[in-house]
Amino acid sequence: MVLDKETARKTAELLLQIKAIKLDAQQGFQWASGWTSPIYCDNRVILSYPPIRNFVRENMAKQIEQLYGRADVIAGVATGAIGVGMLVAEYLGLPFVYVRPEPKNHGRKNQIEGKLDEGQKVVVVEDLISTGKSSLNAVNALKEAGANVKGMLAIFSYGFQNASENFKEANVELHTLSNYDFLLEVAQKTNYINQAEAELLEGWRKDPGNWKK
Repeated sequence: MVLDKETARKTAELLLQIKAIKLDAQQGFQWASGWTSPIYCDNRVILSYPPIRNFVRENMAKQIEQLYGRADVIAGVATGAIGVGMLVAEYLGLPFVYVRPEPKNHGRKNQIEGKLDEGQKVVVVEDLISTGKSSLNAVNALKEAGANVKGMLAIFSYGFQNASENFKEANVELHTLSNYDFLLEVAQKTNYINQAEAELLEGWRKDPGNWKK
């Protein structure tokens, strides 16, 4: 769910501007999952642009306080959300931890890096939501460590139906700065894509695994 529509539009515009999000309705991009997709999103690019980095940091911080109140700790999901999560924690003056996909197989075998006490209120920061499985894996690790997870805020979501179902089933509240709907709106308005390409891109989201097959 998006909290503020104008922030969502501006976020989408900035992500397109710095090519953190790329659209190719004709050839597409190969994802690690094996899918061919007309969109590719790498929000780590944000860190290389200070004004945009600050926009994302400040808006995420403000929305976290509006949505979840005052947290004790900000947690970033490794690896994509470590940078932005730490920026948000710094802006709010809060401790920061990050969560690996799985425990290390050496050393202390940590899955959560940083100091986290049982019962602390945690808001999870994520850079991108696709199916939500890796994000929810991080939430589960935090809960197993005794954290009180208030919810999650991500920069962008593809808006897949199974992601909504996964978060609902896990009883985890999810909000995003922007999402696929606002991206298509902005991309059309700025003539980044035409109407035919917009329809193709909308069709992809309904059956992403079979696009170009």
